[in-house]
Amino acid sequence: MARIDLVDVCKTLRDPGAGPGGPGAGRGASFAIQDLSLRVPDGKTMVILGPSGCGKTTLLKIIAGLISPDSGHVRYDDVDVKDVRPGDRRIGMVFQNYALYPHMTSRTNVLSYFKFRKKTPELDEVKRAKYQRTSELMGVDLVHLLDRRPPTLSGGEKQRVALGRCITRDAALFLVDEPFANLDQALREKYRVNLKILLRQFSITTVYVTHDHHEALILADLIAIMDRGRIVQVGSPRQIYDLPVSSFVASFLNIHVGAPPISLIERDGQWIGVRPEDVTVARERAEHGLDGRVTEAFQFPLTDSTLLTVRVGEQEVHALAPGNAPHAAGDPVWLTFRRYHVFERESGRRLSSHPVAA
Repeated sequence: MARIDLVDVCKTLRDPGAGPGGPGAGRGASFAIQDLSLRVPDGKTMVILGPSGCGKTTLLKIIAGLISPDSGHVRYDDVDVKDVRPGDRRIGMVFQNYALYPHMTSRTNVLSYFKFRKKTPELDEVKRAKYQRTSELMGVDLVHLLDRRPPTLSGGEKQRVALGRCITRDAALFLVDEPFANLDQALREKYRVNLKILLRQFSITTVYVTHDHHEALILADLIAIMDRGRIVQVGSPRQIYDLPVSSFVASFLNIHVGAPPISLIERDGQWIGVRPEDVTVARERAEHGLDGRVTEAFQFPLTDSTLLTVRVGEQEVHALAPGNAPHAAGDPVWLTFRRYHVFERESGRRLSSHPVAA
């Protein structure tokens, strides 16, 4: 396996039209990764989570060697790989453009790692074992594609073949860029679970980029939150959810489908942030509570819960109440918080949490 370290990595990608006389002349750099340091532990799955355009794919290509950093170092097990070609880094890659061989069948694409190596009995045995395991994990969704060529496949089918090829390689490191984006919801859920099983069984060091917080929570041993070319926080999903370093991080990671991740209320020049599951809604006046009025009550029958939107002055607070909450639009209520965070108004930096997490 491999431990990956990025040390003070910088990379500026310039707008092609920013040169002299071009339409973007004078605009300068379009994007930059700045002094980025990150450790991906051996055998762990690190999910890089962030909004579109924050630099996730660029970071993945730097690790792969497809883009060279302007400065800084990329190390595999403490070895600087600056002069190691991408093909010699023992990487299994799945990117959004698939990169399949169009003239080969899907079966040959899946096994392409072995096609270009000297045949030996040992390699043939590895090939059979890898192919069998890949077929077991991906099942009929891959098998029925194997005799077809990529030009005849849909985008989702190409992604399945590309993921199968990644799995069958003799890889020490997986680099994965949103491989399920073109699949329908049912297949996305299935392959996420299958991929998690694979990564746990083989303890393959993996860097997986996505903007989907739900996908991150399923797959990640560790999450690195990225924003505008910087890693802003690294930790387990629970650590990041319970102790976000900023209001940006708190607003980005969400465990409730259909409910906002956090409500921010301005108080004394600061932001008070509270998760919907940490808000208690009562009809009676509560000590140290906030008085408000219910503006919406939305029920989630499958989870037996109700999302309440409460107007507090000019601001809104969202509360997730169990069952069929006895509140309706227009009802006056009092809010208390079981747990909340205090964020600096200008920077969004978390100043404190109450009560302090164990």
